[in-house]
Amino acid sequence: MFLKNIKLSNFRNYDKLELNLSKGLNIIYGNNGQGKTNLIESIYFLGMTKSHRSYIDNNLIKENTNSFKINGSLYIDNIKNNLEIYYDGTNKRMKIDNKVISKINKYVSTMNIIIFFPDDLNLIKGTPFERRRFINSEISQLSGDYISILNDYNKLLKMRNDYLKKDYIDDNYLNSITEYLIDKATIIYIMRNRFILKLNEQVPYIYKELSNIENFNIQYKTSFKIDSYDKESLKKQLSEEYKKSLKKDKKNKITTIGPHRDELEFLINEDNIKNIGSQGQQRMAVLAIKLAEINIIKEYKKTYPILLLDDVFSELDKKKKNNLLNYLLDDIQTIITTTDLNNVSKKIRDRAKLFEIKDARINKIKEVN
Repeated sequence: MFLKNIKLSNFRNYDKLELNLSKGLNIIYGNNGQGKTNLIESIYFLGMTKSHRSYIDNNLIKENTNSFKINGSLYIDNIKNNLEIYYDGTNKRMKIDNKVISKINKYVSTMNIIIFFPDDLNLIKGTPFERRRFINSEISQLSGDYISILNDYNKLLKMRNDYLKKDYIDDNYLNSITEYLIDKATIIYIMRNRFILKLNEQVPYIYKELSNIENFNIQYKTSFKIDSYDKESLKKQLSEEYKKSLKKDKKNKITTIGPHRDELEFLINEDNIKNIGSQGQQRMAVLAIKLAEINIIKEYKKTYPILLLDDVFSELDKKKKNNLLNYLLDDIQTIITTTDLNNVSKKIRDRAKLFEIKDARINKIKEVN
């Protein structure tokens, strides 16, 4: 798949912008504060209906305006899909080929995006919530059903937690909520475990290629030890675990086990890279994970995702840049931002479409040689 065209209206610092992208490599360059990252953010938002760096959609509306709109022409197997997102500060409207899409899972699974940006180090250094957000976003691109199941789980979790705060608790009613919660939790556990297993088939090799360090892997940690990911066995175990935790849940007035307590650890030789790895090693670990996702999406969706690399080269030495560039295949649309074109080798620049951005405007375009 590739995004041929994107149009912005009142998004971040952009009044109006229309950009025609290359099917292969695109490099957007310019000084800081000109709108490079905002453009990357708009592409991500068009595909995922959310920002990769802000939890508040209102922050994306240009100052002194009251709405924004993003349009894009996405090609999948040479079939054109016209995508549109409009947001007025309260309501978000999504369209595919001028048809309003009411279910977010149907929309999000259309355009697959892998993004790397400087704050991605929070995947390793940040909170468990950020790691759960990562795994939820990535699985959502592979399965539209996952979003619906996760949303149902979160609604039931809130219902259960609210009920646990009441002075009087009817155990029969609580058990009824818990049974529905278990149904959703079972599927979430299975899908998350399957995704991590897929990542671990590739990330050790990719990380070694990028950094020459062996034995890197991801560990999926749950709030209790899961004996089996067979659906019926897991459902039965979950039922027992919730019974065991009931007294604790009532005392704490909150649900103490479940997928909302999941965690990921990134290990080198069984040691957490968060504690023993340099910032450079941590950065390459995140890159290895993102690159592994490209192949997973290709396997599931039969098409490559769009790869967004925001200011990645400035943090890497020459060897690591070259190692990364080896993964930028011509059949993967890649959009890179940089403050300095010298961060990118001439060989790579010659096969890229170049855009210079200044004051939220395209100042210069150089087509692929």
